[in-house]
Amino acid sequence: MTQDLPQLKTIALARNGRLLTIAFARPDALNAFDQIMHDEFPAALAFARGDEMSDVILLTGQGKAFSAGGDFAHIQNNADNPECFDHEIEMARQIVETLIDIEKPVVCRMNGHAVGLGATIALLCDIIYASDKAKIGDPHVNIGLVAGDGGAIAWPQRIGLTRAKEYLLTGDLITADKAVEIGLINRAVDPAELDDAIAGLCTKLLAKPQFALRKTKALTNIELKRLSSALLLPGMNWESESVRDSDHREAIAAMIEKRSPTFRRN
Repeated sequence: MTQDLPQLKTIALARNGRLLTIAFARPDALNAFDQIMHDEFPAALAFARGDEMSDVILLTGQGKAFSAGGDFAHIQNNADNPECFDHEIEMARQIVETLIDIEKPVVCRMNGHAVGLGATIALLCDIIYASDKAKIGDPHVNIGLVAGDGGAIAWPQRIGLTRAKEYLLTGDLITADKAVEIGLINRAVDPAELDDAIAGLCTKLLAKPQFALRKTKALTNIELKRLSSALLLPGMNWESESVRDSDHREAIAAMIEKRSPTFRRN
């Protein structure tokens, strides 16, 4: 039995036996999310969840980045037309909930920087191997946005509330080596060794008894599901409000004009 893979513009899917690879395919844009990718990635995840031909899902990016988060032109358009963001909120909800809900192991090959939504997606995977040249962070606050698309769910679960608040409130990027040190990701390796490390991990997972593997993963994600049900809706509502906020527009203007932003004081 075979099952055709979806043909998408911004996401590439491929099979290698029972391994299904999903790759962000906007390498010239550092795999940043535009409107098309926001629509296509949830569709790719939904396919992967129901795909009877795969047991392990590998998530990665083409080119030198995993995902740079939001495409700047797209962010600017949302600030100018905030009603466009409301559709995106629904797509982000589907991304977070589907990643948590998939019972198959999802391995992240973090080949380069993972920023904003890109970081959230990486951190909602089950096991993360990264290039030691990569950085990860969630700088939503730096451009006047609430980190409402899953960061408040994923970061505290991986490194605890104390450290999560530091990184979510400062928006600082951290190196892959530092991320391993604090328990945010699993392993950082030389880029030349990343593919071999990923292949070894996926081979090991594919050889396991799959019912036991899937239900063990599902069991560990019960708390993530509980947190998602509590945090995702208010977080996304507040992020939608922040898209309409003057500080967000000021942050974008400052980036365009290459100056420091002047935020209002509440």
